[in-house]
Amino acid sequence: MNNAQMTARIGLFFLVGAVIIWITFEALHSGGFHRHNGYVLTARFETLKELKVGDEVRMAGVLVGSVETTSLVNHRAEAVLRIQPEFKIARDATATISSAGLLGTNYISFDLGTVEEFYEPGAEVQTRASADLNSVMAQIGDLSHKLEAAFSSITNITQGENGQPGLFQRLDKLVADNGDKVTATISNLHEITTKINEGQGTIGRLVNDPKMHDELVAAIEEIKADATQAKGFITDAQDIVDQVKSGQGALGTLVYNQEAGDNIKRVAQNMRELSDKLNKGQGTLGRLINDDSLYTQTQGVLKKADQAFDSMGDSSAISAVGVAANALF
Repeated sequence: MNNAQMTARIGLFFLVGAVIIWITFEALHSGGFHRHNGYVLTARFETLKELKVGDEVRMAGVLVGSVETTSLVNHRAEAVLRIQPEFKIARDATATISSAGLLGTNYISFDLGTVEEFYEPGAEVQTRASADLNSVMAQIGDLSHKLEAAFSSITNITQGENGQPGLFQRLDKLVADNGDKVTATISNLHEITTKINEGQGTIGRLVNDPKMHDELVAAIEEIKADATQAKGFITDAQDIVDQVKSGQGALGTLVYNQEAGDNIKRVAQNMRELSDKLNKGQGTLGRLINDDSLYTQTQGVLKKADQAFDSMGDSSAISAVGVAANALF
């Protein structure tokens, strides 16, 4: 083999190796061989959680693109996503950073969305923060410390500390000191339940006597009926009050009608003036009430009339009229 053939073979081998290295690099960093196909979308997060270039972009679990670049923009982490052209992202779809298992790589996940409108190339997508595994583990650690402290407190309460008896020891002592009382209480409860089962007493009759139960139910129904009637009465009273407030009816007119009130005041004033005149003996009725001479004169006239009718006897009608006139005048 001459030098020219050897050189050609070495050059061909180097070229094939370079192509293989380029293909491997593209496959690892962009998820495909056509990095610049499709369109880009921008997603901004508080943190990318170790998301790196080449990580997958999935929608409902289906691979739809990859992460093209990552950067910091206006104090937020920004990821530029390269989406394959055959996939469209709904405008209400939300992106989150998810993890493929506990030890898997991170990727961006889109939900399907609900609308038929889609993001335009270069648009910024909606994002939602997801739970950070490190934060969750830290919270679990804090929770474990709190649980440990709580269990320690419970242990101190139950077992006691500083020479003091614990909860169980105190309960044992309490039961031992009050054993007779506890026994008597249980015995009394047993007697009470026995009487109730035998139908003794009010509670026993209620429990065992159907008739008394029916009477109690009937009484409750009557109370309900009375309550309904009372409610109706209150409603009627409220209607009356509303009518009075609105000036309807005689009472409403008296309370809220200014003209009616003025009329009542004038009537009361007239009655007062009339009573004052009667008390002072003014007018015919006042003189009749206050002047004794009119009363005396009236009695004299009535006596004369009686005497005249007594003297008529058998006189004729004309004579009787004459006698009566003569007696009176």
